[in-house]
Amino acid sequence: MSKVVKFILLIAFSGQFLNVFSQIQFSDDIVTGAKQTNIYFPLLKNKKVAVVANQTSMVNNVHLVDTLIYSKINAIKIFCPEHGFRGMADAGKTINNSTDKKTGLPVISLYGKHKKPTATDLNNVDIVIFDIQDVGVRFYTYISTLHYVMEACAENHIPLIVLDRPNPNGYYIDGPVLDTAYCSFVGMHPVPLVYGMTIGEYALMINGEHFLKNAVRCDISVIPCKNYTHNKIYNLPVKPSPNLPNMRSILLYPSLGLFEGTIMSVGRGTDFPFQVFGHPDYKKGKFKFTPQSKQGAENPKYKSIQCKGVNLQTIELQYIISQKSINLQYLIDAYNGMKNKENFFNNFFYKLAGNKILQQQIKSGISEQQIHASWQQGINKFKKIRENYLLYPDFE
Repeated sequence: MSKVVKFILLIAFSGQFLNVFSQIQFSDDIVTGAKQTNIYFPLLKNKKVAVVANQTSMVNNVHLVDTLIYSKINAIKIFCPEHGFRGMADAGKTINNSTDKKTGLPVISLYGKHKKPTATDLNNVDIVIFDIQDVGVRFYTYISTLHYVMEACAENHIPLIVLDRPNPNGYYIDGPVLDTAYCSFVGMHPVPLVYGMTIGEYALMINGEHFLKNAVRCDISVIPCKNYTHNKIYNLPVKPSPNLPNMRSILLYPSLGLFEGTIMSVGRGTDFPFQVFGHPDYKKGKFKFTPQSKQGAENPKYKSIQCKGVNLQTIELQYIISQKSINLQYLIDAYNGMKNKENFFNNFFYKLAGNKILQQQIKSGISEQQIHASWQQGINKFKKIRENYLLYPDFE
């Protein structure tokens, strides 16, 4: 009997089933903001348009930039986030400015040392469009790029249109709220690790909570999705970054992303990144994998070295969804299963966790349930803030 079947029987017989799966719906009827050209095209007429985009910025099967040009809208430049305009670069790799071969438009990188558009970058721009698929996790850097684009637009008095897209992890809230002492590009705002908001809702919160420098406010319009609720799961048609290749990796990302601040590998350099974890010396690991150089992971951790670890590729998506929480047991088990505990964590873990406490809790042997309980006060406070910016019916 599978773990999923056991789980269903357990909660059913305990009288706690309560339609745990029926409350969450996989949906293919969602219409993204980008597809609603009848709403935002009139706003672009006779304007010089800059586009913040990457490989996810699709209108049906055509890139947004190509759609704009085909429709005779005056797109004059492109800004791109981490991983580049076509989304193939490694995580953390410096992205240089370039020219888009297809359109001839200049592409300005908003990653590396140049994270915020300058006044020169925005020269002659009348309006900016932001259209990037997010995955709803605080350390996924597209919301940080959104912050800097909003700030630059506010400072230069340029309106911004956010074409909203569903959040594939938008059906729950979990994790520690960021301590602003650990603010960085992988965590700029005091929100939980999983915050349950679309990128459009998040933009409204950035404005409304005065997160921008000097409390400036961006002149922002959000084109909302149609037929979306926070109880719906959106199957992403394009992978949002090179190492999130499928829905399983996206749903596991909130739990496995924390491993990036440890000595463990999460499978970068394999065909199943963020669906495994392991280490060459992980004695408890029965699953074996060997990272190799791949597009999007040119120099992965433990390249050409066999790792022993845990394979999560067989976990049912419905089971992951039903938990509505970050699975810390993976991290706890990995820590307890390694002899070299002193070097298990690195300083990047503080930035990913958004505090110094989580590492201390794991080292001291506090249970997963106790750690989750320690987050609740911060989560409850955040939920009240979040309510003010929701554009869609909330999860139950």
